[in-house]
Amino acid sequence: MPRVRKGAARHQAKKRVLKDVKGYRGATRTQIRLAKEARTRAAVNARIGRKLKKRDYRSLWIVRLNAACRQRGIRYSQFISGLKKADIELNRKMLSEIAIADAAAFDAIVEKAKAALA
Repeated sequence: MPRVRKGAARHQAKKRVLKDVKGYRGATRTQIRLAKEARTRAAVNARIGRKLKKRDYRSLWIVRLNAACRQRGIRYSQFISGLKKADIELNRKMLSEIAIADAAAFDAIVEKAKAALA
């Protein structure tokens, strides 16, 4: 029996890799070995970016909350501590949205947090 070579399968695999790296610059777009490496690095960086995005948003919410709290005469750390003592379980995203969209409701939350601290 003749030796079987991977002709069609290898060609399809190369096409798949080159399709993934379409739009890249230089040799990473055309050379298979470099294209595979570039595709792997891109996947790693994409995963890292997804994790960093979560961190960035959380820090944005904290900055917004800190600014809103300081306008109402309380520090962010005291505010969060007061919320925990008052058993108010709102996450930072929702708190920052309330601070932006509904100032009166945020004032009420801040007052409850202050009361729980005292």
